[in-house]
Amino acid sequence: MPSPRSLRRLTVLLLLGGVLLCGGMAYLLAQRMGQAQIQATGLHRLELYTASLQREISKYAFLPGTLELQKDVLSLLSTPSDTSLPRRADSVNAYLEQLNERAGTLSIYVINLQGQVVATSNWRRPDSFMGEDLRFRPYFQDALSTGTGRLFGIGTTRGEPGYYLASALLDGSRTVGVAVTKVSLDQLEQSWSTVEAPVIVTDENGVVILGSVPDWKFTALRPLDEATRKAFDQTLQYNRKALTPLGMKVLSDLDQGARLVRVAREGTEMASVYPVTGRFLTQSRALPGTPWTLTVFSHLARADEAAQSDALIATIGAAFVALLGFMFNQRRRHERDRLRDRLAAREALQAAHDELERKVQQRTADLSRTNERLQSEVQERIRAEGTLRAAQNELVQAGKLAVIGQLSAGVAHELNQPLTALRTLSGNSVRFLERGDLPTVRVNLERIAQLADRMGRITGELRAFARKSTGEPRPVPLRAALTNALAVLEPRIQQTSAQVQLDMAEPEPVAWCDGNRLEQVLVNLINNALDAMAGCATLRVEIRCEQLASTGGEQVHVQVRDLGPGLTEEALAHLFEPFFTTKGSGDGLGLGLALSAGIVRESGGTLSGANHPDGGAVFHLALPAAPRPDADTAPDRP
Repeated sequence: MPSPRSLRRLTVLLLLGGVLLCGGMAYLLAQRMGQAQIQATGLHRLELYTASLQREISKYAFLPGTLELQKDVLSLLSTPSDTSLPRRADSVNAYLEQLNERAGTLSIYVINLQGQVVATSNWRRPDSFMGEDLRFRPYFQDALSTGTGRLFGIGTTRGEPGYYLASALLDGSRTVGVAVTKVSLDQLEQSWSTVEAPVIVTDENGVVILGSVPDWKFTALRPLDEATRKAFDQTLQYNRKALTPLGMKVLSDLDQGARLVRVAREGTEMASVYPVTGRFLTQSRALPGTPWTLTVFSHLARADEAAQSDALIATIGAAFVALLGFMFNQRRRHERDRLRDRLAAREALQAAHDELERKVQQRTADLSRTNERLQSEVQERIRAEGTLRAAQNELVQAGKLAVIGQLSAGVAHELNQPLTALRTLSGNSVRFLERGDLPTVRVNLERIAQLADRMGRITGELRAFARKSTGEPRPVPLRAALTNALAVLEPRIQQTSAQVQLDMAEPEPVAWCDGNRLEQVLVNLINNALDAMAGCATLRVEIRCEQLASTGGEQVHVQVRDLGPGLTEEALAHLFEPFFTTKGSGDGLGLGLALSAGIVRESGGTLSGANHPDGGAVFHLALPAAPRPDADTAPDRP
């Protein structure tokens, strides 16, 4: 069954996922609604642009056919060998010039059946069309074959783009030539440049011939193969323009012929009243009577920003609702837990009351029996008083035996920790064995073996003390000694949730002493620090290790500080005396610090305790440093 912490974590993840899902759905919904609104607006713009373009073209559609009403034009085309041809040509040129000025077109000219211009409105200009051969022009060929011709192209003489309207001229039932009117659509393009969305007109070849963005004109919506480009070179429809790709990529198709596209136009970015790159919604419509297609580009940046804003609002709202639900659930769970704890406390209080009543009755009976026994023992104690005085004198003579007794009690005290660890490790090994976790069982058995070896070393130290000898000193890295000491205390550290802050100087200090005894001292100091912080809000043991030079040579210094209440005056006065302890009954023998001080003294060091200025107790351990590898001789050892 999952733990409450895992359930809370799962609940938080589910709420977070729900909030994100709500935001994502809100973004998609707002994006679709925004695109639908843009699509409706774009359709309206498409209708307006189509109507304006049709009106602009229809104004001049009738003009070429009116030249058929002029007899001079028909005579000029019907009798090319007449001697009065130059005079008639001048008359027609003057007429076309006046008609062009009043109609506001770019040019009006007449072509004979051989494709040569015989009369033109710009006959006075140096770059006049007079005498040019235009039989390669598609509008001329279409007019001869169908009666009318339409073409948007770039002039070969002046390089001026325009819309060519061509109409066959009939003399009775016989075709004698073609009349052409070239119309400029620049004014219409200028009116488009002030609108809120780009608009283009493409011809049957997919080439942009009109557009509100100047940089888009004469670009191709689709790649042009080599054969198509050669055909353009022959007809000179675009006067050898490069016709580079527009850079439009279709992302997806929508309903009603709309599309999502991306325009990534390469080159210099032009100043424009609206964006000309990025994601667009395009809507197209064929222009009646022409092979042209009009397309409106609606930029999606505002719709995306609005969708993001709506999604953010939805996410915040969902997060607020989820937070309220989570807080309500936590409060309900807290109330349930508090009620359960209150009931459990009431039951425990009742049980304690019953137990106290039983003990009071039992203690009363015991006191009654004890009182009777004391009455009978008064006389015996009076007689024993004299014997006690004699025994006190004999205790003075037994001082040396007291040292042995102190060391024996200290060994018993130090063996208590490994025995406790052995019990814990053996119990854990049984559970891990039941789970089939053999690697962990193997590790625990190895630790049990190490603890058994350590107990053997402790009893060996007792024999060494009896012979008045210490352990063999050797270089002991402090990090390794602290690691071993913390490993012994690891279960208690985890149980109390205490923090151990280690500040190890570089290079790592190395002490000259017996490693096992140093670990015993560190275990005692850290264990006492944990005991001192019982009941405190912050449980942290600070350990600082450094190597400093002194008058007697380099020394290794270890400071162990706790965040407890500190040492009392009484404790400071009797800190290292045997059997002195501030712990409760059964929690200690009062020999830990006494034994530690003895070990440190035997290693040629010192151990002292005091109150830290910032609170808590601090113990300072100083030991001789191990000789450096490049030292000629090791320092003298006591």
